[in-house]
Amino acid sequence: MPRIGVIGAGYVGLTTAACFAHLGHRVVCADVDERKVAALRRAEIGAHEPRLAELVEEGVRTGGLSFTTDNTEALADAEFAYLCLPTPTGEHGEADLSAIDAVLDQVEPAGCVLVVKSTVPIGTADRIARAQRVPVVSNPEFLREGHAVDDFLRPQRIVVGADDETAARRVLDLYPDAPALVTDRASAELVKYASNCFLAMKLSYVNSLAELCERAGADIDDVTEGMRLDERIGAAFLRPGPGWGGSCFPKDTRALLSTSDDAHVDFPLLRATIDTNERQAHRVVEKVREVTGPLAGTRIGLLGLTFKAGTDDLRDSPALAVADLLAGEGAVLAGYDPCVTRDIGPVRVRGTALDAARDASALVVLTEWPEFAELDWPAVAAGMGRPVIVDTRNLLPVDKVTESGIRLVATGRHVD
Repeated sequence: MPRIGVIGAGYVGLTTAACFAHLGHRVVCADVDERKVAALRRAEIGAHEPRLAELVEEGVRTGGLSFTTDNTEALADAEFAYLCLPTPTGEHGEADLSAIDAVLDQVEPAGCVLVVKSTVPIGTADRIARAQRVPVVSNPEFLREGHAVDDFLRPQRIVVGADDETAARRVLDLYPDAPALVTDRASAELVKYASNCFLAMKLSYVNSLAELCERAGADIDDVTEGMRLDERIGAAFLRPGPGWGGSCFPKDTRALLSTSDDAHVDFPLLRATIDTNERQAHRVVEKVREVTGPLAGTRIGLLGLTFKAGTDDLRDSPALAVADLLAGEGAVLAGYDPCVTRDIGPVRVRGTALDAARDASALVVLTEWPEFAELDWPAVAAGMGRPVIVDTRNLLPVDKVTESGIRLVATGRHVD
């Protein structure tokens, strides 16, 4: 089986390395973080991602997966070099490619196929190809946090961009069978941004609809159900919430907008998508203030801190954006999240949802963890200083909550 070197043991890199090893490839994964590498050699991972820990343990145990801090060692005798490095937002919204540029001089001597897995602006792989004497392939990832292993092993699609058809086919052969697109490098890079930004637009659109429903007396759940019945629209990403966040959507929308500006392409839809999202946290705080009055000194409980359920990722979490705004007005915050055990910013993290609700003047549901829909509502009501819940996700069972004497403030709908 081919030998694969993976540079970067972050979320994408570790999933890529562990899944390739599970498929039978020989994989060496490199990272500059010595403590992380030491932990991974013991098959200990720091991320909450279903099945990933098991695959890392399997790979380490069988010898198909190993870890190093030396990029040169990872690429020795490798047939494929996967770049899975972070591309965070730069000073002006652009993608910061410094982590990728820093390792390029270590790739060419390996003489392998260089595969850019990181999300990078259009033209990045072409620029790398002009400077390298090895085949360069763009192969964007489409991994959902909380579903990354399944997405890798049972992909909805594989996109490969290259000007060398042999190299493109070799990369495709590494993966399980799936619908595949072989295209040029720039188009492959744009597929990733286009997909994420379209989904972000869909979420911002439904959040604006929810606001309109509240003003017009409509029900967002019925509106979106009617939309879902149209097969052209589909069912996904039609749930309102406190905004979108995470490691991809915020940076990818800003990066695509920056790329568009550099290309002198006006993209008002994308700009409005970002602006709409930034407004959502303020809308949540307005709702809380409406039910509690002035927030200074008011105890508020928060249910959910991660940017979505099924992950421990706090990056650009809308829940934390809401928390910061509440704290900025003097609210005293207690929170609970199944994957968060330490205090985060102004939020004192509690051990249970009931602890977070205790003595609160309002409880705010911010992350769609399924367990929040199954709470002991009479106990919640009894423990709160004022039994009011602001449900930003429309997650909770309306009848059970209201029958417990709790006032429920939903999103985009009226609750009697």
